Amino acid sequence: MLSYLKLIKFDNLLIIAFAQLCIKYGLFEPFNIAITLNGLGIAILMIATFCIAAAGNIIIEIYNREDTGEKGLLYGSITEKSANRLFIIFNIIGVLIGFYIANLINRPGFAALFIVISGVFYIYASYLKEIIVLKNCILALLVGLSLIVVGIFDLLPAITEKNRESQTVIFSIILDYSIFAFLIVLLREIVKDCLHIDRDHNIGIRTIPIVLGKNRTTKLVGVLTLLPVISVIYYIYTYLFSNSRAVIFVLILIVAPLLYFMIKSFSAESDKQFKRLAFLLKIILIGASISLLFYQFVLV
Repeated sequence: MLSYLKLIKFDNLLIIAFAQLCIKYGLFEPFNIAITLNGLGIAILMIATFCIAAAGNIIIEIYNREDTGEKGLLYGSITEKSANRLFIIFNIIGVLIGFYIANLINRPGFAALFIVISGVFYIYASYLKEIIVLKNCILALLVGLSLIVVGIFDLLPAITEKNRESQTVIFSIILDYSIFAFLIVLLREIVKDCLHIDRDHNIGIRTIPIVLGKNRTTKLVGVLTLLPVISVIYYIYTYLFSNSRAVIFVLILIVAPLLYFMIKSFSAESDKQFKRLAFLLKIILIGASISLLFYQFVLV
């Protein structure tokens, strides 16, 4: 069982699911805005997202294995045939649930979103991951989209002329958080490229660390970290400034770790240091998700 959880990157999927729940119950429910999905509906949407993302992680793992020419079982117990079968099963379940929930909200065209995301994962694994920079942006974009999808399915169908302004404000917050998630995941993908530089070099994949070198890449990561830092400080000033507890929380659990990450990234050299940096970015994503719960106390 542990091997299968590693295959689908279960810990990463949990972070996405947690963020979706925080959007639903931190932004939607407290403000009594018009929504389309009830508790069961959001659970179904989360399952669909989970399945599509799990399938994407599986196909990426399969292609990585083929590229490196490794033999034997995946994670010590999973055959490639079983992994391919699981990839197909997760995709079918995700797309079918996507069709169901799209029809449930009377927006059948929305189902195409799940098909497109599934296709992008496959194209990424088989081709796009070999394109420098784009490979990092694609995965970051998909994670950001996993947050936006909550607004697409829950908010957009309920928009009317009377509630358009309030719905737009909430959707803009989701969009901003999606951009933040994009930036964090982009940083994490670059850090992971530093971890896999030898493997990528051996199989002929051009990544940022291979082109620039590890030393320059770590400096680049440090500079890029300024973008999420500035965005969070702007958000504190715009939305949370009136609530001192919220400000302190965001400073401790998001800004401080980001600054620590930035400082440490400049001097990172060993695999152990890069693994710590990648883990720290996961913690930052969780902290950002929790911050969604503060809006009910400051936007009233």
